[in-house]
Amino acid sequence: MRAALRELRTGTGPVPAAARRAVRVTLAAGLGFYAFLYGLDRPVEATYALFAAVALAGLSRIPGSGRLRAVVVARVLPAACALVVLGTLLSVRTWAAVAGMLVIGFCVAFSSAAGPRLAGAAPGLQLLYILPSFPPYAPDTLGQRLTGTVVGVLLLILAEATVLPDPAVPGYRDLAAGAAAEAARCAAVLERPPHTLSAAETARAVEREQALRPSRVGEAQRPAGPGVRERALAHTGLAARTLLARLRSLPPPEPGPATGTAGPDLVAAVRESAAGTAALLVTGSPPATDSTRLRDLQVSLARTPVTGPGPGFRNAALVELAEAALVLRGAAGIAVRGRAGAADAVGPGVGPDAGPPDRFWYAGKGPVRLWWYRLAGNTGPRSVHFQNAVRLGSALAVARAVAGLDSLPHGFWAMLAVISLTRTNAVQTRATVRLALIGTLVGAVAAGGVLAVAGEASTVYAFLLPPLMLFAFCVGPVRGVGWAQAMFTLVVAMAFAQLAPVTWQLAEVRFLDVLVGSAIGMVCGLLAWPRGAHDELGRAVAELLHAAADDVQAATAAFGRAREVEPDQRVRHALALAESAYAQYQTERQRPAAAGGEDWQAAMMTGHHVLWGGRSPLGTPPGPREEAMVMEYGAWVAAGLRRAAAAADPVRAAGLPDPGPAGPAPRRAGPEDAPPVFYTAMAWLGSLTADVALFDRGAGAGAGAGAQASGGA
Repeated sequence: MRAALRELRTGTGPVPAAARRAVRVTLAAGLGFYAFLYGLDRPVEATYALFAAVALAGLSRIPGSGRLRAVVVARVLPAACALVVLGTLLSVRTWAAVAGMLVIGFCVAFSSAAGPRLAGAAPGLQLLYILPSFPPYAPDTLGQRLTGTVVGVLLLILAEATVLPDPAVPGYRDLAAGAAAEAARCAAVLERPPHTLSAAETARAVEREQALRPSRVGEAQRPAGPGVRERALAHTGLAARTLLARLRSLPPPEPGPATGTAGPDLVAAVRESAAGTAALLVTGSPPATDSTRLRDLQVSLARTPVTGPGPGFRNAALVELAEAALVLRGAAGIAVRGRAGAADAVGPGVGPDAGPPDRFWYAGKGPVRLWWYRLAGNTGPRSVHFQNAVRLGSALAVARAVAGLDSLPHGFWAMLAVISLTRTNAVQTRATVRLALIGTLVGAVAAGGVLAVAGEASTVYAFLLPPLMLFAFCVGPVRGVGWAQAMFTLVVAMAFAQLAPVTWQLAEVRFLDVLVGSAIGMVCGLLAWPRGAHDELGRAVAELLHAAADDVQAATAAFGRAREVEPDQRVRHALALAESAYAQYQTERQRPAAAGGEDWQAAMMTGHHVLWGGRSPLGTPPGPREEAMVMEYGAWVAAGLRRAAAAADPVRAAGLPDPGPAGPAPRRAGPEDAPPVFYTAMAWLGSLTADVALFDRGAGAGAGAGAQASGGA
């Protein structure tokens, strides 16, 4: 018993986490329900106190620790009350209830575009709108309904914040600090001969870099929100990964006598900057030194003439290394201090001698504008968030119409089935519904037996409800949807048996409602984007690669004029849509034919590399020969990106101009007196060439082009 209690308090596995959450929701729902029903004889308040706690803790899947969930629940309390009011006022007429279900169901589901925490709370908010939309239609009880809702939510907040605290786990900021500290250690090694990392040091850097991938981080730790700090923290993770990758790939200096101290000094400045960034992320206090020295060394090295491609490409790599360190410091400052940190950032986008104001564009925007950008960017049929919201809103409206027109008893159960069983593709929905119906049937038979034996003995139901709730909310998340439906059927039967006299037929009604709701969810899923994110991911990646190709050509065309070009906003928008589709795709059960070898993440890397490189032509402008070489290489890379786009979305590619076959990679070595900016641009195009090769090999298309691209890189 002591070992079990210790595991309950400190365990980090799925069973202890579900058990702690089950204890909290049972306490909150039980206290509100029994206090109102038996202590004050207020059944309306009891019903809403019970379902408010169950909705936002049992049905919702808000990620994070109990205290973090308490904060999220507290923030959505006003929205929960507003939904109860709207559901009550619109429920009197069927047409108003159906229209409200369509609009409000869509809006609540679409709020998932704001990040995983709000997405986790969305199902519970849907239930709080659905509950008052069914009989009894009693607008005069609105005050009682709100009282029960507020009390249930407040009890849940108190339970989440104080009962069985979850063990602490490293946050994304901690992971970014660890990556920055690792970058400082790598830079310290590169300062000393032989100026290369050992296999063990490289492996450790790769481990730190991979730990920052969103797919490796829990939903609660992902900086996915639209606010300034969340965007900056995501930017910090990307910059840390980029810095570690550039440290690992930094070419050693040419053998022979040293030609200057700018290179070693810059590596030392990168080490100091990375160490200061790690301290900033850990302590929250600004470092004692700023990034001005690193920026000055970067500009100096970029303007230092070199002889030969070897020193030229090393200098270009050092310039890019300094840029990654500068961006890491700037993004970390904004993540820690908000907009106040933007004033101290030095580097591309902010501060003296800054480049284009694109890198930290979000730092000067207000929260309303940032939320608008996030929601507006996902408004349209190409966004998976929009698709999911349309699918769910339509299914809820149909279920409400069926319940209202056919007088479906306890019709809100049908809508609850729509919320909890509808998935993002038809394959998953069908599999989920099959398990849910089996579980509901088993639960209905068990509930019918209890109701038939106990009859109107409400004391029996009062004693059975708490252990059933505890078991249901512990086992359901661990064992799957079948167990969850079976146990939840028992829970709702025991709750309703205390509110009004019932018979064993209540269990029969529960199964009928789940069957109707499941059928509606499956039909809507078949009609609206039945393959989920797979098809949309191909289209989004193709659009990203097309936008990247246009951007590469625009950037290289401006190279000869030594003019800075801001990244095309199409690339940023397409990258956001592709990443959201990829995130959903990873959660879906795919058909065997759809689980092919496409390396979608390589396409995401390409988008980031297009946004990040080759845009600050510091130093001497190139001559006509270098300009021609860069433009030729840029056109070759753009053609490769368009071929990769055709492989990602063959249907759309059939109506677009053929980019032509892949030819040999252009020569990258410039003349002996080529300026440093030439090597910076060629290094950027080389990284894109490697990305194209990686995606081509993963997609199984253009293997010859991939081999040529790999050789060119």
